[in-house]
Amino acid sequence: MARSTPLSSMTKTARTHAVVDMPGWIMKIAVIDGKTAYIGGYNIGDDYLGLDPLWGYWRDAAVRIQGTAVLAAEIRFFLDWNYAAKADQLEYNSRYFPEIAPSAGVPIQVVSGGPDTTFNPIKEEYLKMISLAMESVYLQTPYFIPDESVLDALRMAALSGVDVRIMMPDRPDHPLVYWAGMSYIRQLLDSGVKAYTYDNGFIHAKTIVIDEIAASVGSANWDVRSFRLNFETNAVMYDPVVARELKEAFIKDLDVCSPITIERLDSLPWDKRIRQSIARLFSPML
Repeated sequence: MARSTPLSSMTKTARTHAVVDMPGWIMKIAVIDGKTAYIGGYNIGDDYLGLDPLWGYWRDAAVRIQGTAVLAAEIRFFLDWNYAAKADQLEYNSRYFPEIAPSAGVPIQVVSGGPDTTFNPIKEEYLKMISLAMESVYLQTPYFIPDESVLDALRMAALSGVDVRIMMPDRPDHPLVYWAGMSYIRQLLDSGVKAYTYDNGFIHAKTIVIDEIAASVGSANWDVRSFRLNFETNAVMYDPVVARELKEAFIKDLDVCSPITIERLDSLPWDKRIRQSIARLFSPML
């Protein structure tokens, strides 16, 4: 059991040793003293603070974790470090893994995947969550290039009466990825999936909330790269209070979103529609 806190509520700054795992396109983990961990979508840069005029307000998501789940995040750091730094291996030291007494809190599962794993834990996490939804599936992602299994899961959920909603940016930071994502959105609209563009800056959050029973926040996008190629980590929280809070945040974000409809996509200039088709051809490599 562990405690999780939305990043927006953080008020204290640690002044002790920390480890940070954030090499660009892969997972973002910070662990302080083996007692506190941060998992989410934030990299380190001015744009992630909303200071880049090109993007303006930056909407992201992360959680602060305290309790025994921190140890899983730190183990993931050790595995990643030793995979990347062949000549400077980290070895077990008790000062990095302090004794943490189990306590009441939010049940958290740290799910990690990457090229060092046999299967696709991130994709399997998402598929399992979608399959369990009875009422709603709300997801946010800056990059949406799912494979057929994820497309089928979202489509079947929507056709079963589940309220499936997808939120993505209204502008491309990676144009090919953006236009390919729009082509996949088009493919889902006929099934009853609702999709939106976030119009208040740039949304970089990678979240999914099912019903009001479980939610995931982490570094993994909804794309093939995150499923198979990148090192990614998510925190899955099995708690109705946390799920409700993230669901309410999603609904609040809808106030600054525009629906993506077939009519909207059909009204795009011909060159943008061609971009979607071309980008779709390259989607397995994006």
